Amino acid sequence: MLAPIVVFVYNRPEHTKKTIEALANNYLAKESELFIFSDGPKNEQSEVKVKLVREYTDSLPEKKMFKSVRIIKAGTNKGLANSVISGVSEIIAQYGKVIVLEDDLMSSRDFLQYMNDALDYYENNKKIWSISGYNLPIKIPSDYKSDIYFSYRGCSWGWATWKDRWEKVDWNVSDYNEFKKNKGLRKKLNRGGRDMADMLDLQMLRKIDSWAIRWCYTQSKLDMLTVYPVVSRIKNIGLDGTGTHSGINPRYDVVINNENKKCVFDNPGLDKRILKNFRNFYVSSFKYIAKNIAKRVLGRH
Repeated sequence: MLAPIVVFVYNRPEHTKKTIEALANNYLAKESELFIFSDGPKNEQSEVKVKLVREYTDSLPEKKMFKSVRIIKAGTNKGLANSVISGVSEIIAQYGKVIVLEDDLMSSRDFLQYMNDALDYYENNKKIWSISGYNLPIKIPSDYKSDIYFSYRGCSWGWATWKDRWEKVDWNVSDYNEFKKNKGLRKKLNRGGRDMADMLDLQMLRKIDSWAIRWCYTQSKLDMLTVYPVVSRIKNIGLDGTGTHSGINPRYDVVINNENKKCVFDNPGLDKRILKNFRNFYVSSFKYIAKNIAKRVLGRH
């Protein structure tokens, strides 16, 4: 059974259209079920664009681009964090696994194939927390042979996971008081990026509204890993200033896969060189995180 696709949309009609059309161009699109969660407008200024997004998504079922399309419209603005937590929980409870995108992610034609193959391959490997479709523009050693690598950090730009992993998350971060004073726990979380402990602090101070930093915190506590492709299957097209929390930033730009051969999955272990490049890609600065792009990576509106 193919994993259901869940897409979260808000108020960017052009980005939404590009995201859906790229997804529809995937090899497995016509065999896949699509669920679209449309958040409500935050204010009068966003009402027109939310309406345009919904007019577009309402046209999708008759176009037969996917096996089926179901659209869930929020009556009020829930924000991305609450939308993702509730939406993913609803769908994953029914299907046991899920593939998730936001409204500004261009996928390669083999994105769904890559995701479904990875979900099948690693389902019984309880060390694996999630699958990422995006790969950072970091240096991969020339002698590295695998098509994938492991990291300590989940990614919210085109990802997948299973019900038994998702249900482990403590969205209240009930042990935060212990974490914030524990240098060892903070260092452990920062294995996935030098910004992560600071990001969790911002979340608990309610300076940001991020589902993913809480998701990644549970991953760190459980000492689990995320699978990343050496060649990215996702390109973010939303870092153009149009997102609620995103500025203009080319730092995350990548070239997505255009080869026909399937990704070969294996268990290559942790590569210290890649982990170092990955960790150092993320800047550890409280002010930078609060105001710039790292905030966008872990939650937008």
